[in-house]
Amino acid sequence: MRVGRVIARPFSGREGDFRRTANRRDFAIPAPGETILDRAFAAGRATHAIGKIGDIFSHRGISHLHKGDSDAALSGHLLRLADTAEAGSLTFANFVEFDSLYGHRRDIAGYGRALEWFDRVAGAFLARMRPGDLAIFTADHGNDPSWSGTDHTRERVPVLGWGYGAMPVGQVAFVDVAASIADHLGLAPQGPDVHS
Repeated sequence: MRVGRVIARPFSGREGDFRRTANRRDFAIPAPGETILDRAFAAGRATHAIGKIGDIFSHRGISHLHKGDSDAALSGHLLRLADTAEAGSLTFANFVEFDSLYGHRRDIAGYGRALEWFDRVAGAFLARMRPGDLAIFTADHGNDPSWSGTDHTRERVPVLGWGYGAMPVGQVAFVDVAASIADHLGLAPQGPDVHS
């Protein structure tokens, strides 16, 4: 069995009425190769990790870690960095409450409120973007709050970009997102089909 990350997620309460606490810890196995964070950091670019990004990537390739106890706190870091991040830097954020508070708990109304909240955050963030900036919004997996059970769901997730103007993209994979970021940052292409 391959394990890439162990999530320690403490609960409180009693049987039939457990609640997750805010004391979650992620223990990740370092990536087997370079990540986009590693590559940007090695190229001398500042890298900012918001939320659990540091934990997911074993704190590799990260110049500055920005933590918070809620998505609202993390959004404050994102908005501040839109104004203050160094030119040519990479900011990577992860908002977990869509998943932990609403998706896994199948709270459709809460998920809807979270989407409306993030729509306002995204608008404020994009309004702060500078010429030449690139923003990409996506998710690491589906978590349909209307599905049965409490596991992740398998629908495709959207990949939305801002900064290049409208263009058709079609279906993409995570490697395509990383390649787009590398291209934007002027990092050399990397991968199994890149030839010297």
